[in-house]
Amino acid sequence: MSLNEMEQQQEQILEGTIIKGYSGFYYVACDGVIYECSLRGKNRKKSVKFLPGDKVKFSISGDATKGGAIEEVLPRKNELVRPPAANLDQLVILAALYDPLPDLRLIDRLTVFAQWNQITPVICFNKCDLVSEAEQQRLLDIYKPAGFPVYLCSTVTGQGVADMKAVLHGKCSVLAGNSGVGKSSLMNAISDQWELATGEISDKLKRGKHTTRHVELFQLDKDTLIADTPGFSSLQLPEDIKREELCRLFPEFLSRLGGCRFATCMHKSEPDCAIKEALAQGEIAQSRYDNYLAFLDEVIQQERSF
Repeated sequence: MSLNEMEQQQEQILEGTIIKGYSGFYYVACDGVIYECSLRGKNRKKSVKFLPGDKVKFSISGDATKGGAIEEVLPRKNELVRPPAANLDQLVILAALYDPLPDLRLIDRLTVFAQWNQITPVICFNKCDLVSEAEQQRLLDIYKPAGFPVYLCSTVTGQGVADMKAVLHGKCSVLAGNSGVGKSSLMNAISDQWELATGEISDKLKRGKHTTRHVELFQLDKDTLIADTPGFSSLQLPEDIKREELCRLFPEFLSRLGGCRFATCMHKSEPDCAIKEALAQGEIAQSRYDNYLAFLDEVIQQERSF
């Protein structure tokens, strides 16, 4: 046997998915095994970021079962900067119905962000056991015209947990939302194989304590990856969104865009605007329209800064 054949036999090239990076090492899932991998020298010198969700090629020695070196990151279908993750199928936007109260602007910002990155947004309202059915319905009615999948759940009573597990099955998903809304609690409810730390709500600030410090993908099964993420309260819109494109990221606007008097209508102060007419008729939620205007001003400011 030649030296080259011996080296090939001693080293294998596998493909897997990065589930987390920590202290200079990357943990790669492949066929039910987690490999602790370092970076080859050429990758350490590059400015390429290695993200949870990245598909990579990595090498292992013939006698190694859980250690290796990342050789190459494969092309991404999408990427999020915050929370940092790649190759996502859906962004599950988790909000609490109470304690803390739902942040509709953050929810809408995340739906815009997801769609811009070609990721399906899914909205889940947690802690539904703390509010009336009327309040639950009010939130559902806001997002029904947009056509986003919206779910109600309670990790205390178990309501909706099975539905969320079904939504996550077979997908690579990331849970995103404010601190204290129950992301880690939902993960624990979905599977008893995880025991993620959960936090209480600060009585003084009415905000959740950060219990998740980094992005990590968890395997529910071989086809299902879920990321719990650090909570956050703000997120900048993508810098490459143009003002005329923003309205298309509000799906309930789409069927009405041809009804405005002006083709360049920004749906703000122009007369004979089909979007404002739909708002007046109660066909578009006031909060959705208000957030569109806030985002429009933000996008215009971003355009002027370049």
